Amino acid sequence: MGPAAAAPPRLIVLDALGPGGAYQARRRITVPDVAGTPVAELSMVPKLYVVRAMSALRRARSLAPPERSAALARAGEIFAGETIDGLTFAEYERMVSRVSGVPLTVVRSATAAIVDATAKAHTSAHQAQPVGAVAGWRDPATRAGCAVWTRRGSVFAVHAAGNHPGPHSLWPEALALGYRVAVRPSRREPFTPHRLVTALRSAGFGADHVVLLPTEYDAADEILASADLGLVYGGDDVVRKYSGDPRVLPQGPGRSKILLTADADWREHLDTIVDSVSHEAGVACINTTAVFVEGDPAPLARAIAERLAALPTLAPEDPKAALPVQPLAAARAMEHYLHAQAGDAVPWLGGTGIVDDLGDGSAALRPAVYQVDRPDARQAGIELPFPCVWVAPWTPEAGTGPLRNTLVLTAITRNESLIDELLDEPTISNIYLGDHPTYWIEPGVPHDSYLGEFLMRTKAVIRN
Repeated sequence: MGPAAAAPPRLIVLDALGPGGAYQARRRITVPDVAGTPVAELSMVPKLYVVRAMSALRRARSLAPPERSAALARAGEIFAGETIDGLTFAEYERMVSRVSGVPLTVVRSATAAIVDATAKAHTSAHQAQPVGAVAGWRDPATRAGCAVWTRRGSVFAVHAAGNHPGPHSLWPEALALGYRVAVRPSRREPFTPHRLVTALRSAGFGADHVVLLPTEYDAADEILASADLGLVYGGDDVVRKYSGDPRVLPQGPGRSKILLTADADWREHLDTIVDSVSHEAGVACINTTAVFVEGDPAPLARAIAERLAALPTLAPEDPKAALPVQPLAAARAMEHYLHAQAGDAVPWLGGTGIVDDLGDGSAALRPAVYQVDRPDARQAGIELPFPCVWVAPWTPEAGTGPLRNTLVLTAITRNESLIDELLDEPTISNIYLGDHPTYWIEPGVPHDSYLGEFLMRTKAVIRN
């Protein structure tokens, strides 16, 4: 008799987290890693469960502000310091890397940002408070009449992203402002929101203050419909779907860019340019996807390609990994899409292929660098989830037109009138002047405006 077959690995059970506690739904889906190996089982709640959970959030009463602030800080400590869902913090980070394909070092940076953000959530959220407003009606200033900063609603919904843990550092600000929050996790990476919601509840937020509702698409719409306000992550299709709904804040592609005018020598800024393209493994909305240079773009494109070509191909959980990993079929589809969209752009890197098969059913996405011949080339608006950058010529006559619809623009220039124009352009969300990478972000500094600008409003109050 031969040796007994090895038992299959135990699947991690991720229950929904409703107002009545953990809930294991009849309908469950398997969460695979990038090689297709099942690693978890996620409960998918039906629409009726969503309706009841959202009603419970609406009936609940928020913690007092000092209690909310203290609970958020404790939640960060629990998130990073305790075993949750059977995973230590180190095991959790490795699991996120394996299922999302994001390099482990990027995951570690993102989870550290989540811990930092929970500790600073109260302060960060209140950065959006107008200087002419006070936080509550009991403030003595209301005796003479003034503005009071108050919520636009009481229940906030989040359709979470699954390509990166980082966005989960933002929505806890809603809890800091007194909202009750419902999170719909991504099927791709449900571990981060499940761990964070568990930590928040362990820290003092009630089960009817923050819930985790994994759902199918029909019930997902119900989460938004039942909330007062919502935050939704996705691609251009998501932005189009919700752009006309004042109750929903869509977070789509960033299309972040770098501009170098003739008074800047790109050689002095090459480190920042390459780092902006590749730092987050190219998967984040704050990664640079297009570089505009006044003059000949070819030398800069060549230099960027030479740097990016040196990045190693490794499994995502390797501490030296720097590139994203996807299932092999998905990587092949991404390669096909890139080459179809490139058109007449000149490939300096990636033209012969971007897929590097890791031999286990997954593949790393190698960098791509293309040169286009016009500032308004359509390719400069393409954002892909790996280090892919389009290098374009720019002239003063082209102005701000090619730079519009940008989350972050790093402008390396001494042209003050141009800086004025860039700051006045409403479709450019953030301007970094000088040698600052597009991925720079800090708690308390707006990412795409302050979340509090969306969640709050002012009311005039006067009292005796």
